[in-house]
Amino acid sequence: MLSGDTASLSHSLRIFSGSSHPELAKEIADYLGCRLCWRQTERFSNDNIFVHLGESVRGKEVVIIQSFTPDVSDHILELLMLLDTARSASAKTIHAVIPYYSYARSDKKDQPRISIAGRLIADLLATAGANHVMTMTLHSPQVHGFFSVPTDHLTAHTVFVRYLQNRDLSNTVVVAPDIGHAKRAAKLAKALGVPVAAGDKERLTDERVRIAGIIGDITGKDCILFDDEVATGGSVVALIDELRRHKVEHVTLACTHGVFSGPAIERLAAIPELDEIVTTNTVPIPPERRLPNMTVLSVAPIFGEAIRRNILGQSVGQLFAYWPDSDDGPLGD
Repeated sequence: MLSGDTASLSHSLRIFSGSSHPELAKEIADYLGCRLCWRQTERFSNDNIFVHLGESVRGKEVVIIQSFTPDVSDHILELLMLLDTARSASAKTIHAVIPYYSYARSDKKDQPRISIAGRLIADLLATAGANHVMTMTLHSPQVHGFFSVPTDHLTAHTVFVRYLQNRDLSNTVVVAPDIGHAKRAAKLAKALGVPVAAGDKERLTDERVRIAGIIGDITGKDCILFDDEVATGGSVVALIDELRRHKVEHVTLACTHGVFSGPAIERLAAIPELDEIVTTNTVPIPPERRLPNMTVLSVAPIFGEAIRRNILGQSVGQLFAYWPDSDDGPLGD
């Protein structure tokens, strides 16, 4: 980053972290050459939350970083209160940076009398004071349209490509868990110069899925199973069961959001074909939840660069999740 840019950002920018992922927030601040500002969150005896921004934000560009990780409801409420605090303290612009937007799974009314919570949370962010939202790899792309304020839907595509392209891919195919995620998998496959396949998946419950078959040639191949998110690991287990029927012996699991909730770690550890798990740090993974074959890639430079370009009035188009493949084309807004 240019020294002039760093000086400009340091003067105008105030970066705060919520309680969910201070490590990632620190990495983003370090990328920008800025310090992470002090924030206080406490809980009163009646279970109410209290938040306090530790320095003036009047006339400043305020960035608040918070992933929707357990305890999700507490972290959402804390974020809303931090946004409201920044607004009432006369911040110039308020950027809500949400690396993992868990409610993107709630994107439609697929049964009677339920909330489309992905849209509800988006409305609450704007009501609380967010002028701009940044997030990464939404589970359902249409959730991007739920936001009433400018929203940058970023992708971790580049970190996966840079990591995976350094291995022997001569017998490799990228496999999407279902047709709905085939577009993301196809983009990765194209960048790596390998074929793509997709599972025919039907979700039965939150933890159980059925794989009816695989669309594409995977027999005897090394597979990169590419998904946006792994929660309980049910889809991974079912898909690898199907891959076994096609004589697949080596699988790399790659996912942006390594949630690994419930029995996920135990399930993944029990799969002999699973050579490596590659994920990012949009969700904090404590040491006790990290398997020996797990690699965690940082997305801090992606968020840091998106923040830098926004503050300086530059385009962020090539960081978008669905920006067309191009090595040297112009940036878009």
